[in-house]
Amino acid sequence: MATNSFFLIDIDKILREKAPKHFKYIPHFLIAYLKKIIHQDEINVFLNESREKTGVDFLEASMAFLDIKVEVKGLENLSKERLYTFVSNHPLGGQDGVALGYILGRFYEGNVKYLVNDLLMNLHGLAPLCIPINKTGKQAKDFPKMVEAGFQSKSQLIMFPAGLCSRRRKGVIRDLAWKKTFIVKSVQAQRDVVPIHFGGRNSDFFYNLANVCQFFGLKMNIAMLYLADEMFKNRHKTFTVTIGKPIPWQTFDKSRTPAQWAEFVKESVYKL
Repeated sequence: MATNSFFLIDIDKILREKAPKHFKYIPHFLIAYLKKIIHQDEINVFLNESREKTGVDFLEASMAFLDIKVEVKGLENLSKERLYTFVSNHPLGGQDGVALGYILGRFYEGNVKYLVNDLLMNLHGLAPLCIPINKTGKQAKDFPKMVEAGFQSKSQLIMFPAGLCSRRRKGVIRDLAWKKTFIVKSVQAQRDVVPIHFGGRNSDFFYNLANVCQFFGLKMNIAMLYLADEMFKNRHKTFTVTIGKPIPWQTFDKSRTPAQWAEFVKESVYKL
């Protein structure tokens, strides 16, 4: 069995490895604050207690830990005989990913995969469900192959095409632009696309912080540091998940560009 340290969160270790020259100058109160907003101790207790669980069983344990309840509409739209690309809005950045993987993972008896940021591969229990994506790191040259392998596999695929969780613009909480990859690859692999709407939102603090960072042109996604804290704020809640009817891959013809079709599917999600 792997040692616990492999998948426990250790802010001191991360900072020491990522910023070795500056680590000793980082104030202790700042490190303590990071541990607090990331909920290092609470999450590590959970990771330790669930270290034997992987895949959908790990997601089920995560649902219990976060006390997530879901009301699912539209499961009758799905067939177990077809391979789909499931695409959803990304309002929360935590519970939505856990809940969708759990719902679809149970329906398809574990045969689901996320296309996700490779950071999540560090979560031992989640790793079997992930096709890691990192377009900027050392995996960059392998990125097209990994995506291609995912779409050519016999697994159901779950994607959040916005990449980032939703933002608030002019008082409206919505995803940013959806990337076109899921359109291009679904057509190539002849996978129908299933739109999913996940109901939920983060705190006003989160949206205000994200907007302030954008206003000042900060390249670092500081709001992402608070996603664990947002996850804890959203504990003990019930979320509504609405699964739309599959959109045949033949729909995505030359009458629009892949980017325009991606926007079309995004609009379909918000109509559910």
